[in-house]
Amino acid sequence: MPQFRYLGRDDRGQKSQGEMQGQDAQSVARDLLAQRITPLTIDLVRGPSLTERLQAWLVALREPRVTAQDLQLFSRQIHTLLKSGVPILRALEGLRQSAVNPAMGRVVQEVASGLQSGRDLSSCLARHPRVFSHFYCSMVQVGELTGRLDEVFLNLAEHLEFEREMVERVSSALRYPSFVVAAIAGAMVIINLLVIPAFAKVFASFHAQLPWLTRVLIATSQGMVQYGGLLLLALVLLGLSLRHALNQPAGRLLWDRLKLRLPLAGPIATKAVLARFCASFAMSMRSGVPIASGLASVALAVDNAHLRTLVERMRDGIERGDSVHRNAVAAGVFTPVILQMIAVGEETGCLDDMMDEVAQLYRGEVDFQLKRLSAQIEPILIVVLGALVMVLALGVFLPMWDLGAAARGGAG
Repeated sequence: MPQFRYLGRDDRGQKSQGEMQGQDAQSVARDLLAQRITPLTIDLVRGPSLTERLQAWLVALREPRVTAQDLQLFSRQIHTLLKSGVPILRALEGLRQSAVNPAMGRVVQEVASGLQSGRDLSSCLARHPRVFSHFYCSMVQVGELTGRLDEVFLNLAEHLEFEREMVERVSSALRYPSFVVAAIAGAMVIINLLVIPAFAKVFASFHAQLPWLTRVLIATSQGMVQYGGLLLLALVLLGLSLRHALNQPAGRLLWDRLKLRLPLAGPIATKAVLARFCASFAMSMRSGVPIASGLASVALAVDNAHLRTLVERMRDGIERGDSVHRNAVAAGVFTPVILQMIAVGEETGCLDDMMDEVAQLYRGEVDFQLKRLSAQIEPILIVVLGALVMVLALGVFLPMWDLGAAARGGAG
């Protein structure tokens, strides 16, 4: 298990530091927040050994995963049970027995065992970071402190439903383009490995000067035939290197900043991230969390390292006494609509309602743009496919046309 060194502040504002084991930095942050410690820095001291990583991989491979739908159903069911006055332990036992996914049933059983041993609910949930996110555990902790646990679970269920619907819409919008791109890539591999080498032998028998486009196609095909294994190995190594880089803080920050500026997906990703920020911020304030503490949880819920950094700066500015609107303007990532809503919300004392309105607005815009995404990508794919067909046709048939013209001229 990796070892992390942390520095934070407790409820009284006193510094707290030490070392703690955890699966990753986020799981350590969840455990610290469950102990009423707000983490400031978390640094890796010792990573997991090869044996530990292999064991964790084997366990994850054998065990079925808890899906977002399982978590959403769990949140809505426990809200209903708590609202009906059922004690938490009896509610968890009922959910364990009725769980459709065995993995979710085991998680609920472990949470109930933790409650019986004297831990609070948020701390028990934080021991399962693969299932319950930091934001989820933070909201449950707020519900425990304010006595509004049933309302928190209802808000979480609605939040998870929005997240799941957004993922499904993105997958649906990208399904057809992904299929077309995969088909084009497969066709290019088959053409370079089988079709062009056959034409190359025919062209070589003519001993004629070939057009430059044909020579390029033949050279590309020969390179793929001779070095195909090395090219495949290079692609695998490149993919692993990119994955490793994205798992690093600097690489993750760079990618999250870049994907907000992509031509077609950038505006959608930006509005989706802002909608998640506004919805999470509204939920935390509606649950009675102070603004600075709420932003600390929201920063880990936005799922974008670039925006997370800006939200953490906002939190620092608010702790120094600045207004939310001034810090939001300084962040430079929020749209004029959000800034105006924040200003109105601060003046009227209804900041949570304003953030909820913006979240609903951007959710609608994201839904509309996702429906148009396939229609926007299809013309680009058609142009790319047409260009590839034209290059192949010209490269293959131009020599035949030239040789046929020369033969007719010689016969004449």
